[in-house]
Amino acid sequence: MEPQDAVDLGREALRVAMLVAAPVLFSGMIVGLGIGLLQALTQIQEQTVAFVPKLLAMVVALAVALPWILTQLLDYARTLITNIPQTL
Repeated sequence: MEPQDAVDLGREALRVAMLVAAPVLFSGMIVGLGIGLLQALTQIQEQTVAFVPKLLAMVVALAVALPWILTQLLDYARTLITNIPQTL
């Protein structure tokens, strides 16, 4: 295995990890931004007001994106396992 092969494997693993995490993180970020604006406008500074909606949005995003996430992970694993003989 060449050093460039290891770098490529690491790069692809990071790319897949970012793709898989993106739907959940972006939904939490968007809801958090909305709740933060609402709290700034109403001057309500309760922590649970920000936490619970973000948590619910992230759970819903995970439930909606789960088939796509599993497909991405399975494709990556299939490609990784298929390329084992070529890297030896």
